[in-house]
Amino acid sequence: MPGSKLDPIDRHILAELQADGRMTNVELARRVGISAPPCLRRVRTLEESGFIRGYHADVDPRELGFEVQVFAMVGLSSQAEVDLSAFEGKCREWPLVRECHMLNGEIDFILKCVAPDLSTFQTFLTEQLTAADNVASVKTSLVIRGAKDEPSVPFEVLEERLSRDA
Repeated sequence: MPGSKLDPIDRHILAELQADGRMTNVELARRVGISAPPCLRRVRTLEESGFIRGYHADVDPRELGFEVQVFAMVGLSSQAEVDLSAFEGKCREWPLVRECHMLNGEIDFILKCVAPDLSTFQTFLTEQLTAADNVASVKTSLVIRGAKDEPSVPFEVLEERLSRDA
C-alpha cells in the first residue's frame, strides 16, 4: 500500500499541512512532535517525492462572483487513447473546467465547471464543450448547494487501516 511507505511522522506532517498549509515550519514541527530542522527536511523530501504537489489558498468562488457550479457528464464518440488524451488536453485549456475525471460506465468524463453566471456557462457549453471534436453527448447538472467539500484524503482512514494491517 503506497501510504505505508511513509512513517507515522511523515503521515502526520501531511495531515497537518493538508488541514493548514500556511502554518510555519516551527508550528508544524511542534504539532508533529519533532524539532524544526528535521521537520523541514521531511517536508522537502515529501515535496520532492511527489506526496506534496503544491500549496494553494482555498478561495470561495461565490465570494469572487462565480455563482454557478455545474457538473457536466460527457460522452465521447471514440474512446481510443488518442481521442481520450485529446479531450483531456482541451479540458486543461478551458478555464471554466476546474476538474476533469475520466470514468468507466455510461459516461466517459465528468467535469466540474464554475462560471460567474448561467449565460457564461451556456456560452461555454454551446460554443466550446458540445462543439469540441469527438463529443457525442453532454448532460449537465447545476449545483444547488454543496454539503461537503473536503481537501485531499482522510488520513484517519489510512491510519486505521495501517494499524489493523500491522
